[in-house]
Amino acid sequence: MEAQLATRPDTKLETLSVNTIRTLAMDAVQAANSGHPGTPMAMAPVAYLLWNEILRFDPDDPIWPNRDRFVLSMGHASMLLYSMLHLTGVKAVNPQYEVLGQPSVTLEDIKSFRQLDSRCPGHPEYRWTSGIETTTGPLGQGIATSVGMAIASKWLASYFNREGFEMFDFRTYALCGDGCMMEGISHEAASLAGHLKLDNLCWIYDNNKITIEGNTAWAFSDDVATRFVGYGWNVTRVGDANDLDMLRRAFQVAKRERDRPTLIIVDSHIAWGAPNKQDTHAAHGEPLGEEEIRLTKRAYGWPEDAKFLVPDEVRENFREGIGTRGKQLRDRWLAKFEEYRGAYPELADQLVRMQKRELPDGWDKDIPTFPADAKGVAGRDASAKVLNAIAKNVPWLIGGSADLAPSTKTRLTFDGAGDFTADEDEAKGRWYGGRNFHFGIREHEMTAILNGLALSKLRPYGSGFLIFSDYARGGIRLGAIMEIPTIHIFTHDSIGVGEDGPTHQPVEQLASLRAIPGLLVFRPGDANECAESWRFIMRLKHEPAVLILSRQALPTLDRTRYASAEGTHRGGYVLADSAGDGAQPEVILMATGSEVGLCVEAHEKLVADGIKARVVSIPSWEVFEHQPDDYKESVIPSSVRARVAVEQAARFGWQRYTTNNDQIIGMKTFGASAPLKELTKKFGFTVENVVETAKREIEKNRVQP
Repeated sequence: MEAQLATRPDTKLETLSVNTIRTLAMDAVQAANSGHPGTPMAMAPVAYLLWNEILRFDPDDPIWPNRDRFVLSMGHASMLLYSMLHLTGVKAVNPQYEVLGQPSVTLEDIKSFRQLDSRCPGHPEYRWTSGIETTTGPLGQGIATSVGMAIASKWLASYFNREGFEMFDFRTYALCGDGCMMEGISHEAASLAGHLKLDNLCWIYDNNKITIEGNTAWAFSDDVATRFVGYGWNVTRVGDANDLDMLRRAFQVAKRERDRPTLIIVDSHIAWGAPNKQDTHAAHGEPLGEEEIRLTKRAYGWPEDAKFLVPDEVRENFREGIGTRGKQLRDRWLAKFEEYRGAYPELADQLVRMQKRELPDGWDKDIPTFPADAKGVAGRDASAKVLNAIAKNVPWLIGGSADLAPSTKTRLTFDGAGDFTADEDEAKGRWYGGRNFHFGIREHEMTAILNGLALSKLRPYGSGFLIFSDYARGGIRLGAIMEIPTIHIFTHDSIGVGEDGPTHQPVEQLASLRAIPGLLVFRPGDANECAESWRFIMRLKHEPAVLILSRQALPTLDRTRYASAEGTHRGGYVLADSAGDGAQPEVILMATGSEVGLCVEAHEKLVADGIKARVVSIPSWEVFEHQPDDYKESVIPSSVRARVAVEQAARFGWQRYTTNNDQIIGMKTFGASAPLKELTKKFGFTVENVVETAKREIEKNRVQP
């Protein structure tokens, strides 16, 4: 350590570099007349030291697989990250993962901070600006996602590393603040990270005691250090954010830790060189104003009227620091990978495919086809068989549940699947190679971890009851914003839960998930639709998906009599039609999930009464809506006004497929505690009610064309 301190850059250059970060943040926020300058200014020394001396990151290749990850959890301080991306010269990467020549963040981008189409939006956005590892903004999400990244490093090391070939050992650093610590997800995240002994994880806590409303004393008096010791973390403290020597020591302590994640508490003050600056609200969440900026720059010894000034020696400092170190580390890794390719060609091929979000050859060869069965199989049971068939052939398909695997049927049961655990193994040491995850009763953190795993190019899934998707929604929404292919499996999908009652019976959750842009929601109607849903979902590269499954058995339809379940790939399709080739039906029955079988029964009764009826299964509204207009018209002809939509969920949204609200058989209230048969009768999910509604709509449209 003493040798490192003796060879550090000169303090004047360090100070100049730190103040460049600060002034860029001040100038950008002032130009935008919007944003948060305080935290970027206070944490500039931390970011400077971490990036220029600690982080294993190559600015010329920001997607190098074994790079260290940096997460800015307090996303409102985005100018801190944009300054680092600019000053270190991070290169842009296109959606095809090809490294491009132009900078990720130019000075012009910083000048247009928070403006339309700027590469420097108000909060960091993954896939929009290269070098950003995850989208942050909702407080606590960043640190929670960082746990997924740390888990990914452990799993990748366990799977890919061989003697002499340490292909994965990256560390994850996350910068967080008081807001992150207050959010409940931080408890979930820290608790699980401590339990799993993720010694490759380091959170830096900006302990500035300020939030938007003012001093944290109004609402927050936690002993954070004791709290994290209780979680099983290593906790260290730096009493002054400007003390680079103490920061160096803290980061070295974190690197040496071999049994615990590390929390570095950094005391800072949102106040700077300008005298008598005490307006904490303005300091945290508003531009400083031109006069205050001039005073602050004067205190820094900075040209008072210079805007967006980056001294040449600062750029050179970063080139000689992170630029040189990062390139050497990446080049060594790439050279080692070529040796690895020769020694372990199959593993090397898998590593490359995984990075490109490609699947192994023959990944779907074991997906079962389910025979017709009137008694049927529950959606969750069909999914379990399909999931295990796929996972055997896709080694990086990993996941688990929020303490509900026996109920959601998401455990991988084939030989070698194992459990991801921090337990010691005499032969292997700590065992992080299992593919079954135990997230505990932490739905919110589970979805954030899935995001972290997916951002590390694994293919993760998480599961729970549909009613608890409310707890998971924050992470699901961020996954959709980031366009990453996480998989969310929710069972117990309706009032079919029965006696558990309205607290456990989802009603509005299905519509709520469908409302998230970019999220694909599947609710299959039988086992074969479930299999085809999985086949569709696994091919996704940029869309998260939700699979909604029943607890109760659903009849497995006879596909020699009804249309192929491959229609699932189009989102919606004609399942049964008695109108004949080219003829128009008199009524269209539409449904998802368990209500598809109900509509098929009603269809048979209508046909027996001489009525030309059509059944349309719509397992995924989102996929169906992306089909060509002529296909959608062929499935639900606009000329057929008599329609019935059936779903054991809120009626909201079905209006797009019906011609009046009376055609929707759905939930208008919460459910009730009773056996399933009594509930279906009470709420109108019976063959008789569907038939009666269909006939009424046919008659209505005869007299009112």
